[in-house]
Amino acid sequence: MNPNGKMFEGVRILDFTHYLAGPFCTLQLALQGADVIKIEPPGGEASRQGGALATEWSQRKMGPSWMASNANKRSLVLDLARPEAVEIVNRLAQDADVVCENFRPGVMEKLGIGWPQLRKINPRLIYCAISGFGTTGPERRTPSFDGKIQAISGLMSITGEPSTGPMRAGFPLADITTGITGAFALAGALFQRTHTGQGQLVDVAMLDSMLNFLGHPVADYMISGHVSPQAGNLSITRKPTASRFQCGEGFIVLAALTDAQYERLMKTIGRSDVLADPRFADWAGRIAHGEEIHEIVESAMRDGDPDAWEKRLIEADVPCGRVRNIAEIVEHPQLAHRGLLQQAQTPWGPVTLAGSGFKLEHGNGGIDKPIARPGENTKEILASIGYDAARVSALCAAGVTESPT
Repeated sequence: MNPNGKMFEGVRILDFTHYLAGPFCTLQLALQGADVIKIEPPGGEASRQGGALATEWSQRKMGPSWMASNANKRSLVLDLARPEAVEIVNRLAQDADVVCENFRPGVMEKLGIGWPQLRKINPRLIYCAISGFGTTGPERRTPSFDGKIQAISGLMSITGEPSTGPMRAGFPLADITTGITGAFALAGALFQRTHTGQGQLVDVAMLDSMLNFLGHPVADYMISGHVSPQAGNLSITRKPTASRFQCGEGFIVLAALTDAQYERLMKTIGRSDVLADPRFADWAGRIAHGEEIHEIVESAMRDGDPDAWEKRLIEADVPCGRVRNIAEIVEHPQLAHRGLLQQAQTPWGPVTLAGSGFKLEHGNGGIDKPIARPGENTKEILASIGYDAARVSALCAAGVTESPT
């Protein structure tokens, strides 16, 4: 193994996932060098044409949201209802390290390529099953989706303003947390296999993943009986100087959580007089008079420039951040310095995607493969397991597989 190569080089993953939680899981390992073979139905995964907007990229079956979760993967098209396709999966599984899927429990078994069948072919195989509620329990066959998990997990009950009711996160948070959980579980299982030599089932549930991420409010209730309420933009500390404040045509979020930060904040906004007010002498008083504190801070910045205030507060060592939209943050020089945004090649020119969320001293991850069209790599993948060109052509003609080249 190359000591300076990516950390998952040499690991092969058969990826049967679709939509978001599963693909985002395997993406993390693909960015770190794993050879991820994306197994798609004829015509490609449905989410290739999904997304918020119907653009030319969706018409090309390269929807932006699909590319965001499927960079660095190879594509193999298989009609899994056909026995010839099952035979191909069985051959690939012989040398694979990981199978990852996010169908409802039982679907892969019915196809003949579930954990009970594939473990007999390859005892070293790690099989990751991602679903809404896991492979066991009374809800194991209940269909699930991101909004449902956000709703039932308690996340929405603590998000938003009390006056407007529960609110879901502005992006598919339950899917993403599940994907990250699955990637961590797979990395751990691969490491454990270096000691045991044995594969295993990795059972990842969206609900479990979300409750793990909600560990603080869960502990707060289980230990103290306190049910976390909606708090709008207020910090979970309930300290009024850790909240969102209007500033000119934008907003700034402050996190002045210590006495020293509180003092610096008041001096910076020109309200040193507040420091002598007995009502605000300690945090108990400040929280009790939270609305008054909020108005004091906001009134000082309301007619100002958010960029200027952000700079001024940072210079005063007051934790803060101007609320930016996506178009603004992608232009931030910090991202350019870190190399987070990377170019991926497509037949229609390069696109820019987010790369790995961490850096390594050796073998840093990143996007280094073209974005695959449906079945882009069918011929090379089948050739690697002994299928000659004539046989591949016959399988394509029969609709078992397809290749755009």
